[in-house]
This record gives sequence, structure tokens and C-alpha cells, in this order.
Amino acid sequence: RTRTNATDRRDATRRRTRRDVGRARRFARRMLARARVAASSSASARRRGASTKAERRRDACVMRAESARATFERGQDTLRVSYELHRENRARAVEAMRARGDGDGVVAMTGGRQTRRYSTDNEPLFRQESYFHWMFGVLEGDCHGALDARTGKSTLFVPRLPEEYAIWMGAIETRESFAERYLVDEVMYADEFEGYLKALDTKIYVLKGVNSDSGDVTDGLGAELEAALGATKIDATDALFNVITELRTVKTAREQEVLKYASKISSMAHVEVIRSLKPGMMEYQLESLFKHTCYSRGGMRNESYTSICAAGKNGATLHYGHAGAPNSAQIKEGDLVLMDMGAEYHCYAADITTTVPAGGKFTPDAKIIYEGVFAAHQAVLKALKPGCAWLDLQRLAETHILRALVDGGFLVGDIDEMMAKRVSATFMPHGLGHHLGVDTHDVGGYGLPGTPARSTEPGLKNCRTASVMKEGNVMTIEPGCYFIDVLLDRALADGSDIKQYFVADRVNACRSMGGVRLEDNVVVTADGCQSWTSVPRTVAEVEAVMAGASWP
Repeated sequence: RTRTNATDRRDATRRRTRRDVGRARRFARRMLARARVAASSSASARRRGASTKAERRRDACVMRAESARATFERGQDTLRVSYELHRENRARAVEAMRARGDGDGVVAMTGGRQTRRYSTDNEPLFRQESYFHWMFGVLEGDCHGALDARTGKSTLFVPRLPEEYAIWMGAIETRESFAERYLVDEVMYADEFEGYLKALDTKIYVLKGVNSDSGDVTDGLGAELEAALGATKIDATDALFNVITELRTVKTAREQEVLKYASKISSMAHVEVIRSLKPGMMEYQLESLFKHTCYSRGGMRNESYTSICAAGKNGATLHYGHAGAPNSAQIKEGDLVLMDMGAEYHCYAADITTTVPAGGKFTPDAKIIYEGVFAAHQAVLKALKPGCAWLDLQRLAETHILRALVDGGFLVGDIDEMMAKRVSATFMPHGLGHHLGVDTHDVGGYGLPGTPARSTEPGLKNCRTASVMKEGNVMTIEPGCYFIDVLLDRALADGSDIKQYFVADRVNACRSMGGVRLEDNVVVTADGCQSWTSVPRTVAEVEAVMAGASWP
């Protein structure tokens, strides 16, 4: 009898628990429904010009309810990124489209597609297409999106998954869940995208433009779908491309927060690598430690690009680390080691370069080159502010590097004359830096209406932008000085019009040095710039950290 009473009590407790859970769930659903109604009501009120305290309080409650789930984070101490970031980007796009007289249509975009490795069923880890990520922030592949420029309504189209998906890949998410998670107004299935577009009675804007770094053209909606919709319905000009590209060049406060976090964790990982670096190690061990630190301490699963860990002469190969030169050399005593490594968080990138001596102490010649690059680096950080022309900053950096080479006995002659003859391009053939954002080499360098064209001069033609700086631009600052055989051979050849400036013995003796590059990630502020990179930079700082000193 006692056992029966205990069982009855447990059963009653379970029934009460289930009842309470059910009530809580029903209450949560009612609150979410009210929040959505309130959001719609308050949005309409705002369009009518209303802004009462009650509406503002209601809006705040709705935002808190939505934001509780609509975030990207990786647990522990990682950054929580609100999907308000992407809702704000969509609002900016609508505002910009209307401002240029293109607010009478619907923006239609196709996200990245999940691929397979050649003919196998191996699926590489998916990473979202960057324009689509900027607009929607969706983690999954094979999605589409629409944004009505007339009303601001956003619609996400997700794959309609078979039941078997749940066995192999996990629970199938509902459309309502996608809407809550990504802060979009409506979710439909991807197989409804074509029908949705055909039913529209307005112009459809698609993403058509040329990436100024790769020369590749964006796909729009794909030839087959665009043909089905008809040429008269689609705006296949670069109107949408130019709008979003220009918006991507100026980062919002929310975007800056994510970029700052990516730089913070990548900086921390650089410092860990610098501390561990010793002669005898393999270059790839540096890459491995960097990846491990970024992922284990920052939740950053993806690199922004393939890491460059270049010891000695390898540092003169600007994009070393590729499949044919895979960070596979052994580090020797006396080597300078150039490490260009960055990771991304929520698809926002960091891009940082440090250069350190393998043995912990700079040789005299390495110190001359390093301090020349450091002087250029610091001069640009001091000069950078809104209104600066990027090519002027490039020339400023080159002048400081030439001065160090003259003072160190590598060159002779008048620096202004050498600048005019582009001697600096022999030692720094790349640009000073680039836009940084959802892509490492972020968009907007060239091609936007009213922006300067690419220079044709040696060195300057490799600058990834020639724009005038604006507040909110996020840039890399990465001056460098290298001993690149093919460029030195050309400069020292008979008949060269710059041969007279080179002290051949001094230059040739340093060919095995490779090079030095120092790269920070910075945001242009109202009256200057702020670096988000925290790594040892001076000779004294580098040598101290390599000897075991704390940082910062």
C-alpha cells in the first residue's frame, strides 16, 4: 500500500509537470504571437510618423524577445552576434535603393550552394556566399532571399528537406523557427522561389557585377531562372551590385564589433605562435597552432584565407602557403619568419601579419629592414583619417622604406627621384592594404561610380583600392619590404634604368632574408583611425615576448 501511494504521488507529480510545461509553452507561443503583432503594429505606426513612449517600450520588448534566439555565438566566452546586424543591413539596402530611385521593385538573391569534392559524395564545409551573408547571415546552403524595396519585407527561401535528412544531419527545422532565428518576415521553401518571382508584378533586381580583385562576375539568379522570368522583368544592370558593394565598404557599429572580435582572437593566436616559435620547427606547426588557438579559444572554425608561414627566403613569396608550397619547410637559426594569418567569425575576417626572428634576436641587417617597415607602418597609422587618398598613403609608406634602405646602405641616391622612377616597387610590389569585412579582400576597391581608376604605375597598379577614405572603412595596413629574386634581377640587369640606385653587394647578400611585412586591421574613425590588432611590434617588444615576457 505504501509503495502504491508513492507511485500515485510520482504519477501526479509527472502530470503536474507536463501540465506546467504545456502551459509554459502555450504562454511562450502567445507572447511570441503578441510580439509579432506588436512589431507589425509599431512598424506601421512608425511609418505614419508615430513615436509614443508606449510604442517604444513595446518595440524594445519585441526586440528582446526576438534577440533571445536570433544570435550567432559559439558558447563560453565567444562573441554573441545579434541578427539585428543583418536586419540593419537590409534596411540600409532598402534606403539606398530608394535614394537612387530604385525603390519600386524586389531584390532577389541566391545564396551559396553546397558543393561536393569533384565526383565524390564528400561535402566540404559550407561557407555562405558573401553578399548573401551580408544581407541575411544564413548559415545553411542552397537558400534564396527576397527583399521588397517598397515595403522592406524580407523573405527567406530554405530547402524543403526529406524525412531521411533527420537521420543523417539532425532535426528538420520548421519555417517558423528559421524566421525567428534569422529575423526575417517570412520563410518559404526554395522550390517556391521561382513561382514567387513569377507572381511579382514589379521589377526584380539581381546581383550583377564584377569583383575588382578576381575579375569574376556575380551569377545573379543563374541563366536558367533569369531566362524563365524574362528579360523585361529583370533589372540585370549593376544597380543592386553597386548599392550593396558601396554599403559593404562602410561598416556599421555591429559589423565593427564582430571584426574587432576576429582581430582580437587572431592577435591572441599570433602571440601564442610567436611564443612557441623555435629553430627546428616546421612552418606548418605554426599554422596548426594558430588554427587551434583561434578555434579553441575563440570559436573561429574557419580561416579567413590560407595561412602564410614563411621562413627565410620563403618570405619573399608574397602568397606562400598554397598547395604547391604548403608551409612545409623547416625553420633554421637566423631565419626571419613572416606569418600572415587570420581567422573569421560569423564570416567577418581578420588579416594580421607578424615577422619575427627564429632565434629570438634580429640580425643587424634584419633589424634595419624591420625598423624601416615599422616606421612606414606607424607613419600610415598616424596619417590615416577620412579624406586621405589611399595612393598617397601608399607613397608615404614607400618613402619610409626607401629611407631605411638608403640609411642601411642598400640604395644610394635621391629618394624623390627614386620614387618618381618607382624603385620602391622593387622592394614593395604589393599595395598598402585593402578593405576588410565579410571577405578578406573585401569588395569596393574599384569600379564603383565616382571612385578613382586603378593606377598603371609599377607597385601602385597592385593597390587594391585608390579610394578616398571614409569614416567606417575597415582597412588593413600592411607595408612590406622583400628581396624577391625576379625583381632584383630585373633591377640589376644591364640596361635597367634604376640599376644605378642599387648597392649590388649589399642587396645580394640579403636575398636569403626573404622579407618583412607588418599588418594591422584598422577602422577609420571621425578624426583618425583605431587599430584592432594587439601584437608585439617594436624590435624590443618582439624580442621580449620571444624571451618569455607577457603580452600585452
